[in-house]
Amino acid sequence: MTNASAHIRGIAANRCQFTLQALQVFFVGLVIGMERAVLPTLAHEFGVAPGAFLFLASFVLSFGLVKGALNLVAGGLADRFGRKPVLIAGWIAAIPIPLLIWAAPNWWWIVIANVFLGISQGFTWTMTVTSQIDLAGSHQRGLAVGINEATGYVAVGIAGACAALLAEAVGARDALMIFGMATIGLAFATITRVRDTLAWVKAEHAEADAGASQDHTLTLRAIFVRISFRDRVGRAICQGGVVNKIADTLVWVMFPLCFKAHGAKLIEIGWLTGTYATVWGVSQLWTGHLGDRVGRRTPVIAGFFLLAAGIAITAAGRDVSLWLPGAIVMGIGMALLYPNLIAAMSDQAAPLIRGKALGTYRYWRDTGYALSALLLGLIAQFAQATLPTLWITAILVAASGGWLMRDLSRK
Repeated sequence: MTNASAHIRGIAANRCQFTLQALQVFFVGLVIGMERAVLPTLAHEFGVAPGAFLFLASFVLSFGLVKGALNLVAGGLADRFGRKPVLIAGWIAAIPIPLLIWAAPNWWWIVIANVFLGISQGFTWTMTVTSQIDLAGSHQRGLAVGINEATGYVAVGIAGACAALLAEAVGARDALMIFGMATIGLAFATITRVRDTLAWVKAEHAEADAGASQDHTLTLRAIFVRISFRDRVGRAICQGGVVNKIADTLVWVMFPLCFKAHGAKLIEIGWLTGTYATVWGVSQLWTGHLGDRVGRRTPVIAGFFLLAAGIAITAAGRDVSLWLPGAIVMGIGMALLYPNLIAAMSDQAAPLIRGKALGTYRYWRDTGYALSALLLGLIAQFAQATLPTLWITAILVAASGGWLMRDLSRK
């Protein structure tokens, strides 16, 4: 039986383990961030022809399909076996990523590298955010998610800028190899002190009212179907997750190409995309906690409209005078909606199905990478330009804000 008094929930009470989880997600963010500024703009070095937008986007498609599926698998495994074994498995899956990029004779090797990236991210990032929610008090879920996502996306921003600088100095392949292997090594060096948080979940379950914990007998399939299709609020949260990843894929794939077409250099592209990720990351330190105080609905809806506005500002620009404000507005919008969508899903779930519920949401959210790679790639391929994809995405994101205004719980 779990000793509830030995597993008190609260960020302050568990500051050491909470910090170690934050350090892990920082390394997770570094791994995904190192690709963002470098690979799209240098795709020609891997045999991608100019204008082959759909083929270029295939590396994000493979990432999204795998990461979405592994998020769902990770949630079920974590509820059954614990968080730490899944976290370790995720870091093992990360090892081939820089090796494949370094040795790649063509773009298909990059696609395969991103399959491993999807496996790694699906296990590692899912486990860090789930573990930090486990450790936090029920009134701190938004804050816990905000800290997690802030740490991860600050790392994404830092990695984008640093990898671009390193690529200018030593070349893209060597830069990603050095940066990636160093990050993975640091993650393994610090993971030994990380404790599994499943004991905190069992203690929370023991404290809960019997009526609040009946869902723990449901299978992963039953939980997935209910949240995805039958529950109005759960369905709305999942739809919001898909759309925000369409916007993020735009930044990952199309922004670097758009900026390059207007004469921006690799370093400039790196700090522009890094600004978006860093503003997004840092702002989540307060936006997640804001949702704890005022509810999830208002920050989420405001975030979608700001995100749409930031994309429109960027599309209207021809140089950094508008691209930089657009990146900042987009970052603030993502910061408002991102942690509060995750916290809203956590609010819906009983303790013992938290991993499965968050896995369901993260399945749909990160499958959005694959859907958006197809959508944005086809639009750009048809138009033979990136600009139409920016305007269409801005309209879609604004429409999503309207849908959520109708469907999302007011709590």
